[in-house]
Amino acid sequence: MKDTIYELLIMKKLLSAVIAASAAAAIVYLSGYGYILNAIILNIKNGPFTPSIDDEEKFPSHSINTSNPEPWEKDIAYNEKKLSECLLTDLEKTRTSSILVIHNGKITHEQYWKDHSPSSLMNSFSMAKGILAILIGCAIDDGFLQSEDELISSVFPKYKNSHYGKYLTFRHLMTMQAGMDWEEEYHHPFSPNSKQYFIADLAQQAFGIDIKEMPGEKYEYQSVAAQLLGLALRKITGKELAVYLSEKIWKPLGMEFYAKWSTDDKEMEKAFCCIHATPRDFAKIGQLIIQQGNWKGRQIISQDYCKRLLTTTKANDAFCYAIWANDDSEPRCRFFYGFLGQFIIMVPEKNMVIVKTGFYNRLEVDRKQRPLQVKLIIDQLT
Repeated sequence: MKDTIYELLIMKKLLSAVIAASAAAAIVYLSGYGYILNAIILNIKNGPFTPSIDDEEKFPSHSINTSNPEPWEKDIAYNEKKLSECLLTDLEKTRTSSILVIHNGKITHEQYWKDHSPSSLMNSFSMAKGILAILIGCAIDDGFLQSEDELISSVFPKYKNSHYGKYLTFRHLMTMQAGMDWEEEYHHPFSPNSKQYFIADLAQQAFGIDIKEMPGEKYEYQSVAAQLLGLALRKITGKELAVYLSEKIWKPLGMEFYAKWSTDDKEMEKAFCCIHATPRDFAKIGQLIIQQGNWKGRQIISQDYCKRLLTTTKANDAFCYAIWANDDSEPRCRFFYGFLGQFIIMVPEKNMVIVKTGFYNRLEVDRKQRPLQVKLIIDQLT
């Protein structure tokens, strides 16, 4: 009899817990934070709760196909020169997963940590914004777009009725001068960026953000600007972003590996982030830009657009078309920059491209929000 009563009490407590959990879940969902439940489910099934460079299996994705792979040639002194103790200590402290150095078109150094290898697909995070800006140049070359100064309202007429949105251009979205009502925040689960990473419908979120200020007047980094840019690019080309990236970059450059671009539940690419590729293939993108869009005699992107892509803005002389800049010290550089310390660093005067990936979200930055690690890497390797 006592055992029966005890079992009934246990069942009652379990039922109460289930009811409480269900009620909490309902409140979260009805409050507009249903994506948090999605995040919990995804991470229970597929790895760590926080975003990671190893998220390739966490979300649905579109394949970025390659053809006729052409591996990098290795320099005669490949991996003979060890990294300095200063650099190695910093890389290990910042949980680096890979570093790859291309000099004069050949691999001179390549090193991996934490079970990664040359074939590991790693999350670009916001480096995808720079790659997206490259695709805008391709769209101009292909005649899908007259120029980066074309109005977004020509693609999405809803912005014609917006007080400020009617002035919004493709350029404003790439230079982070869109004036959108969005506060970039990475440190808590209720931020718009957390919602963006896990939400089921990226278009609904992007189109729901108002333009609060006149575009082009000030710099404010906003990931939703890149998502809107991706939506516009997909609309004007009539192609998935992954397909267009494959056609314009992956296949022409003979990328060594296929890649993935994570999508939401509606099969829209996460344009603000999440291209999963290898360091070797990311390095080819940097080399293409150093070569002003030319690859083995073929002009993949117009030279004029490449110059504009790497030109800093009046609003922020550390930022170009979603690519960062440092002209304050020698040698000057440009770099793609992603969350947790993902870099494609380009040092044109040294004909050098450096790719570094990792897991560290507390990198120190200068007054222009540029990670100090980029300068350290360049100084130690050049």
